[in-house]
Amino acid sequence: MADDLDLSDFTAGEKVRMAGLIARMTKRGLADNGTGNVDLSDLQRRFERIENQARKRKNGSK
Repeated sequence: MADDLDLSDFTAGEKVRMAGLIARMTKRGLADNGTGNVDLSDLQRRFERIENQARKRKNGSK
């Protein structure tokens, strides 16, 4: 059983939330002063939660 997600596996709301998170990650990366010490872990966890919701829905588990 493959856990690969397609864009069609996400709801419209999830797609919007993911796009917003990607934009925020990009903004933080651009605001970096060249040190490369940007903490994106909080946004990445949110992104993973959205993916996990879609994965559960796709696989039919609750």
